[in-house]
Amino acid sequence: MGWLNFSTKESAGLLLLCVYGVLTLSVVLAEQEGENLSGLSDNPDKAIFAVRENGTTCLMVEFAVKFLVPYDVLALNGIDLITEQASFTLPRGAEIQGKCGSTESEIHISWRNNAYMLRIYFSKEFREKGIEVWKINKIQFVYDTSETSHFISAYNPGKHTASTHKLSALVTPAGRSYVCTAQQTVTLISSDHQKGITVSMYDIQIQPFDIASDFIFSTPYKCITDQREHLEETLPLILGLILGLIIIITLTIYHFHLKLTANQPQLPRDRSMYKNM
Repeated sequence: MGWLNFSTKESAGLLLLCVYGVLTLSVVLAEQEGENLSGLSDNPDKAIFAVRENGTTCLMVEFAVKFLVPYDVLALNGIDLITEQASFTLPRGAEIQGKCGSTESEIHISWRNNAYMLRIYFSKEFREKGIEVWKINKIQFVYDTSETSHFISAYNPGKHTASTHKLSALVTPAGRSYVCTAQQTVTLISSDHQKGITVSMYDIQIQPFDIASDFIFSTPYKCITDQREHLEETLPLILGLILGLIIIITLTIYHFHLKLTANQPQLPRDRSMYKNM
């Protein structure tokens, strides 16, 4: 059996091949997978999705989503086009993919054999006074008007992509999850003649970074709308307590006043008797 002789070029190629194999192995070891946990929710409209890396949750989304998508249909005269509205919600049985990073993360939610796909992109940034926050910096929605469960008799059916422009939504302090019961609405511009697609999210809890415990959200950060609604609910109670306290204080002062005046000697009202003396 003869010796195998490698030239410098062959050795370099072999080395590069080994390095590529190691990098590929590292990517496989850091595999990220999506999990649908919607069955854990009692709300039939709410979906729960998670992205995991090496068996640990790195991104988690819990929300209900409604879509309002305009599309064209041919009028009865066979010439004019009229606009209809397709309204539908995000199904709980959707498929999940995602990517997690230290400053950028994303989740892809698809259903009906990829006829629909919702992509949400997250990023981290530092703001004033060195405060680190995360936010949604882009939402993209792909839909197919040839899918007839929502788009009936669509004119020139096909796939379209709708995207946001310079989005900064759900801004949240780093290390915390965003929580909002109130509806949050975002408008996307579609490749279908610049139509406006409305994406409404509600009953939200999202955390794309820094999840400390597997499948458990970190400390919640309530949206301003929920904080305001909570204040509006508690304000009448607070005002009622203050009013009640004022009434009690007033009655107490009046009671002491009556006691003090009762102990003082009473002067006769008719003082003419003193003049005749």
